[in-house]
Formats: sequence, structure tokens, C-alpha cells
Amino acid sequence: MERIHPAIFLFATRALRDFGDGFVAILLPVYLLALGFTPLQVGVIATASLLGFALLTIGVGFLGARHDHRQLLLAGAGLMIATGVAFAVVHEYALLLVVALAGTINPSAGSVSVFVPLEHAVLTREVTERERTRMFSRYSLVGAFAAAAGGLAAGIPDLLAPVGLDRLAGIKAMFVLYALLGLLGGSLYACIPRRSAPAAGAAAALGPSRYVVFKLAALFSLDAFAGGFVVQSLLALWLFEQFNLSLSQAGVFFFWSGVLSALSFPVAARLSRRIGLINTMVFTHIPSSIALMLAALAPTLPLVIVLLLIRAALSQMDVPTRSSYVMAVVTEAERAAAASFTSVPRSLAASASPVLAGALFAASFRAWPLLICGALKIVYDLLLLMQFRELKPPEER
Repeated sequence: MERIHPAIFLFATRALRDFGDGFVAILLPVYLLALGFTPLQVGVIATASLLGFALLTIGVGFLGARHDHRQLLLAGAGLMIATGVAFAVVHEYALLLVVALAGTINPSAGSVSVFVPLEHAVLTREVTERERTRMFSRYSLVGAFAAAAGGLAAGIPDLLAPVGLDRLAGIKAMFVLYALLGLLGGSLYACIPRRSAPAAGAAAALGPSRYVVFKLAALFSLDAFAGGFVVQSLLALWLFEQFNLSLSQAGVFFFWSGVLSALSFPVAARLSRRIGLINTMVFTHIPSSIALMLAALAPTLPLVIVLLLIRAALSQMDVPTRSSYVMAVVTEAERAAAASFTSVPRSLAASASPVLAGALFAASFRAWPLLICGALKIVYDLLLLMQFRELKPPEER
């Protein structure tokens, strides 16, 4: 097993995890509504989930600088197993809220995850500076294709109806599948080579790059707060309530949305080599935000779908470039902590907005979450460009 590059195991676990996140993000609002909960309560569950990610990621930031990343990833896989089983058997709202807070359920079906800072640190350790952005692009590409397949799999509960399994039982079976994916992921994490913990002097959580990391974290938190208004579970809820989409139709839409996102990652890597990481992040993000705002105001479903697919093709191009940029502007000893400390504010900020979006949905202001998201993201992009245009990674100097 040692001969296999550790990145292969990380790519495989990312694929398994994002496949599970892909169908769970769509099924979560359907499941909660089927249990009799309101759109506001769906938003609260999403908020609790993202808040839990933030708290877990804080712990990862401190532990990742001092302990073997492999052991922490194995612990995360165990938590994923427990989360899937709990969602399959628990019906009480208060208990589901606790599971969402303490577990790995992901309403965003994206890169917000307790696994991400650890995987980023391991990937960066295993590649050269020149190959770093390309590696992050491939890592994101694998995840996006898997998430797209997961979105398509969200239609499985409806397909099980002819064999006598009702929708609720079918969704519970998908949560069990989610737990099994966690088990498979854990077996792959076990194949990653162990690494000795850093020496005491090198294990400082953040050192010379502290100011840069905190500044990036503040901007990323604004982006995440905006994105929290339209996490995938809430976008699915909007499509279900506004246009009466079926699970199968939603699955097909999110599949193609995921495919377009996946195809954008290698484009982002190539584009970043021509115009730089920051410019790639900003000038692909702004058009995607405009497309989202237009979708909120579009009168027909076909036009909405076209605009949302345009957004999908552009909105995730900042994911590999952002990850690469953070890893490039900090020292090697700070990388796990930097990934964590830029993820934590994002998770905290993202956890505040789903409940606000749920309240807007409950009050029938259904277009407002999309409009707020788009406007705030444009503000974030402009601030990022102004603050970090001159701070270039080593390969761009």
C-alpha cells in the first residue's frame, strides 16, 4: 500500500464522502418536511450542522498541528458512520438537532467539512509548489463528479416505490448508505502512511502568517455567510416549493449542476496559471452571482434552470484556487492550522444564514435568499481583489 500515492486514497475518500453529501443535501429537506417539520425548522437543522462543522474544525486546527492527520481522519469517518445511522432511526426534532450539531451531515454538499483542512494539509505535504493548484483542482474535480452522481442518486427513494418501499423508508435507507460510505472511507484513510507529529517548536498553530490568515478568514466568512442563504438543501427546498419539482427531477438538475462544477475545476487551474489565483477567484465568481440573482427573478422554470446551470459552471472555480492560495501564502508548519482557521469562520458565518433563509421561505419571501446571496458575494469578490491582489504565491512572483 505504501507504493500508492497518498493522494489516491484522499481522492477516493473525497469521492465517497461527496457522493453521500450529494444525495443527503437534496433528501434532507424532503425528509424533514415528511416528518412534519416546517421550512424554518429545516433552516435551523442546516444552521446547526454548519455550526457543528465550525466547532469540530476548531478542534482539528489545534490537533492537526500536533497529531497524526491519519488518526484524525479516521475519527471523522467514525463520526460519519454514527451520523448516518442516527438520521435513519431518530424522528424527534430535538435529537435530530443534536445529531446535526455533533455529526457530519452536510446541507451544502460542498467543501464545508471537518475532513477538508486535514486533507488539504496532507495533499500539500505530498506535492511540489508547482503542482499544488493542479492537485487541488483534481481533488475538487473528483469530489464534484461524485457529488453530481450523489445528486442523481437522490431520486432512488422514488424509484423504490414500485417494490413496495414508501418514500420515507427509501430516504432512511439512503441514510444507512451514507453510514456505509463512511465505513468505506475509514478503510481508505487507514491506508494513508503515518507521519510523525511535528516537533514542539514547529507545532505552533499559527506563526508569521497569522495576520494574512485572519484577514483571509474574515473575507471568506463573508462569502460563506452569503453562500449559507443558498446551501444545496435550501436551493432544493426553493425548487420544490416554487416549482413543485419531484425528487427525480431535482436529482437530474443537481447531477448536471455538479457535472458543470466538476468540469470548471481543471479550467480554473489552467486559468490561474495565466491570470493568477486571485483574479481567477474573483472574475469567475462575479458572473455566477449575477446569474443567481437573475434566477431568483426569472418567471419560468426553464429559464431558472439555465441560469442556475450557468451559475454552477462558474461558482466553484474559486474552490481549488482558494485552497491553493491559502496553502501558498503560509509556512509549511502552519498549513493545517491555516486551513482550519480559514474554514472555521466560514463555517460559523455559513451557519447563521440558513435559519434566516428558512424564515424568509416560511414568510413566502422565497426570492430574497438568492438575491441576498448574490449581492453579498459580489461585495466579497471586490474586497478580496482590493486586499490581496498584490500578495502573490511563490509561483506567480
